[in-house]
Amino acid sequence: MTDTLPAREDTRGREGDAPGPRTRSVPAGPLALALAAALLAALTVAVSRGSTAIPAGEVWGVVLRRLSGEAPRPGTDDLIVWQLRLPRALLAALVGAGLGLCGTAMQALVRNPLADPYFLGISNGASLGAVAAIVLGLGTGGALGLGLSGAAFAGALATFALVWTVARRREGFAPLRLVLAGVAIGQFLSGFTSYLVLQAGDEQQTRSVLFWLMGSLSGASWPLLAAPAVAVPGALLWLLARARGLNALTMGDETAAGLGVDASRLRRELFTLTSLLTGVLVAVSGAIAFVALMVPHACRLVVGGDHRRLLPLSALFGALLLVVVDIACRTAMDTQELPVGVVTSLIGAPALLYLLDRRPGSVR
Repeated sequence: MTDTLPAREDTRGREGDAPGPRTRSVPAGPLALALAAALLAALTVAVSRGSTAIPAGEVWGVVLRRLSGEAPRPGTDDLIVWQLRLPRALLAALVGAGLGLCGTAMQALVRNPLADPYFLGISNGASLGAVAAIVLGLGTGGALGLGLSGAAFAGALATFALVWTVARRREGFAPLRLVLAGVAIGQFLSGFTSYLVLQAGDEQQTRSVLFWLMGSLSGASWPLLAAPAVAVPGALLWLLARARGLNALTMGDETAAGLGVDASRLRRELFTLTSLLTGVLVAVSGAIAFVALMVPHACRLVVGGDHRRLLPLSALFGALLLVVVDIACRTAMDTQELPVGVVTSLIGAPALLYLLDRRPGSVR
């Protein structure tokens, strides 16, 4: 019986293949528990830190009272914790987890460890939709009444359909064709987005557009959490159910076929999932760089390439990373907030270079 894949096999024999399952240096279970505990601590800090410091005990008191259905106590602490900071902290965790999952799935999809979901051009389409909403006034219930997030997701769906049409061939999705179609369409949409930015009517509008394009969690609210709260856990469960297929896909189509995996069908499903999930994430947070690229690399370095372990750890580490980054963005400067994408780029570029240096031969 070959219903599982070898857990200790290194499968980096093909040019461009993503690293396959390899020897684990750290047990995944204890590491997952440690990341979950660190994430809970980071969420507590994220809610307690800010222009008004709130003790951690009071933070948990507000949360427990709200969850138990008690009436909120008078004062500002309840408003700050429940209405302002907690939705933002949870949004950071959900977006970080989603980006970690997107990066892991995308690298399996195209069998390239340098891939991330933005290769598909979906984030460019979402950005174009959001910028059009800001510049043309659609974000305030204009002609289409979409709102900013709705316009961004509509742009992502339109781009998904376009990339699907261009990349689709009778025999299925070839990884190289898919990447080239995504990059070409993404660059075209990026140019059109730049044109719209130049058409912004005033300086404040231009600042809003640029801030959104660099990633921002400042618009977090409880209603905004609904879509990622459903999409991210759903994507994790779906990917975990196909973890063995993802392992086989990284070994090449012939090996996958020998293990009973329909590579073309799995690629179609992965392309659809990563496109829709990327659209949801970009719609609520803007374009946040490097998280989807860096997180899978870091997790593979520790636990190897078996997706049964890699997927949940990538989600946890991505969530932790973005919560910590958002804390830095809110508190680093007294007078203004830093865009999330700026900080992730400053952290992600050197960290990724370090990880690549630790894994010679993982990228050819």
